[in-house]
Amino acid sequence: MSSSFGHCFRVTTFGESHGIGLGVTIDGCPGGVPMDLGKIRHQLLRRKPGAPLTSPRNEPDRLECLSGLQEGQTLGTPISFVVYNTDARPDDYGTYRHHYRNSHADFSTHQKYGIYARSGGGRASARETVSRVIAGAVAHQLLSHAIATYQVVAFVSRVGDIAMPTDTYLMGVDFSQQEVDAQAIRCPNQTIAGKMADYIKKLQASGDTTGGQITCVVEGVPAGLGEPVFDKLNADLAKAMMSLPASRTFSQGFGEQSTRLPGSQNNDPMDVCSKSQAIIHTSNRTGGIEGGISNGTPIFFQVGFKAPSSLFQPQKSVTHQGKSITYAGKGRHDPCVLPRAVPIVEAMTSMVLADHFLRQKMFAWTFEHP
Repeated sequence: MSSSFGHCFRVTTFGESHGIGLGVTIDGCPGGVPMDLGKIRHQLLRRKPGAPLTSPRNEPDRLECLSGLQEGQTLGTPISFVVYNTDARPDDYGTYRHHYRNSHADFSTHQKYGIYARSGGGRASARETVSRVIAGAVAHQLLSHAIATYQVVAFVSRVGDIAMPTDTYLMGVDFSQQEVDAQAIRCPNQTIAGKMADYIKKLQASGDTTGGQITCVVEGVPAGLGEPVFDKLNADLAKAMMSLPASRTFSQGFGEQSTRLPGSQNNDPMDVCSKSQAIIHTSNRTGGIEGGISNGTPIFFQVGFKAPSSLFQPQKSVTHQGKSITYAGKGRHDPCVLPRAVPIVEAMTSMVLADHFLRQKMFAWTFEHP
């Protein structure tokens, strides 16, 4: 079941980069949830190639619903969508028919399955994330229907060594998804975004690529989501993010920095709100999750992505028969995955939170109706 994700909100994806199309089936979404297909299409547009600083592949990503919706509402039955490929060019990968591309999944998947999916990397291609974005948009609408204050905003916080200051999002963000999208690199700081874009263009001109980091901030999540021990909320978020193509690191809250600070600078003090008398956290170094369970403060985490492995520079590799060769990349590839990964990170975040929200609802119902 390597193509399925989640428990109560279960997502199964299918399709390949240069095949007929890609799709997703979503099981567990309750009936009667308003579902706007326009919002799903908007998220697909944010992910699609063809924008500045991305692959020039021209895919319209037209969404087709096969089941599960009626008159703008969910039926409670499995929801299925498909997106057909219209600009697939498997012949672009003909030169890779007999040798492996460095740092791609070519060699490892060949060893696993005993057959070589030479056409764009098969399921390992980032094109597969179309299905995730669709499922994430459904999850987002489910959560927004149940939690009026729910909001998730991801953005590029670092490209190479060019980074945004971290103190801009510890207790939430003061910028919107639209403001993030206003910059081609999807960094809300216009000055830093310009430096990031210039750096990517410089590397692209030399046939090179770069990686960096995306930060995601989630507001409106109630306290109590997550399961102790193995299904901690942060553990499931980490699994979701590390399942993304090219992802390399995941850190919650202060992340690695918290391993270097004394406890006095790591703990988040608590107090009582003078107006509502509610218990609150007055800082958020932990990133909104304690003991694997949400604590009501904004959840924030960082995901690190490596530089794309498709270089337009000579590299050494080997053929399937073990002969050394030198090759240079061909085809249409992103010089940096970060701009297009932003909506994918948001989608996976909403999928995880929708799953834990429904699990908590089931737990509460079982507790009330033993």
